[in-house]
Amino acid sequence: MVSKQFFISGVIGAALLGAVGHAGAAPLHVVASFSIIEDLVRNVGADRVTVKSIVPANGDAHTYEPRPADVIALKRADLVLVNGLQFDPFMQRLAKSSDTKAPLIEVSKGIRPLKNTEDEHGHGDEHHDHDHDHDHDHGHDHDEPEGHHDHHHGEYDPHAWQSVPNAIIYVKNIAEALCAADKDGCDTYKTNAGDYTTKLKALDTSVREAIATLPADKRTIITSHDAFGYLGATYGLTLLAPEGTSSESEATAADVAAIIRQVRKDKSAAIFMENISNPALIKQISAESGVSVGGKLYSDALSGPDEPASTYLEMMQYNVDTITKAILKK
Repeated sequence: MVSKQFFISGVIGAALLGAVGHAGAAPLHVVASFSIIEDLVRNVGADRVTVKSIVPANGDAHTYEPRPADVIALKRADLVLVNGLQFDPFMQRLAKSSDTKAPLIEVSKGIRPLKNTEDEHGHGDEHHDHDHDHDHDHGHDHDEPEGHHDHHHGEYDPHAWQSVPNAIIYVKNIAEALCAADKDGCDTYKTNAGDYTTKLKALDTSVREAIATLPADKRTIITSHDAFGYLGATYGLTLLAPEGTSSESEATAADVAAIIRQVRKDKSAAIFMENISNPALIKQISAESGVSVGGKLYSDALSGPDEPASTYLEMMQYNVDTITKAILKK
């Protein structure tokens, strides 16, 4: 007959073993295409995931050239998360080269994308909304879209994260993707996503309050490439950029001259550099227009840990604070 003491000890031992087994379970290996998605995943996945960004902090996804180590990272991944909207098409090639079995998920699914105005070189007030509810292949077919060419965006502006309401949709998609890949952790992912969404809603309120302090006739900003269209559309700013929605698109002399004429005409405009772009063009526009550079904005990548925009929450708040400070100084 089994003694009561032995039975109790066995139950406790099994419980402890189960606890240790869960705590020691291998984390879900997630690969993100760039640093902003990486940060969102960290907030939702917490200690149940490890996440690697292919494009590093302060890196430019438009010009990024994949390395052999990236192929290895995707081969080992349990889940691959990309922006979509042709922002990070190199990930399709990486997935194909690595022969990864991990699902590749577009986290921008469900947002209302803005019409790409690259041909007009970035006049933010010319964007138009279109539903982004068309089907995406979220399985294992990693072929590139027909007619795709690197660094040239398609029909829509891909920089959707510059609107905080869109980031909330990103977080929802990330939580769903993590749940599908790790059903045991789903409750945790949903809880984390809910907590983080509360922070995002507070950020959205803060951004709206900051922009509301700007006079209606002082809401024009100039940046290197057209990365802030969603910021303008959501919060009421006019965005101008000599380059298109890809930082690799080259501004012509006519493009630059048109921006300089606009700035001279509208002295309330503020000019900003970007963390991923060569500042030479912005410095030229500043020198020839007589309007000083208002600071540096973080567009397509987070900053390093010792800079002021190392998380998405910090990036958005820093950008809007930099914009409002520069404009209100005028």
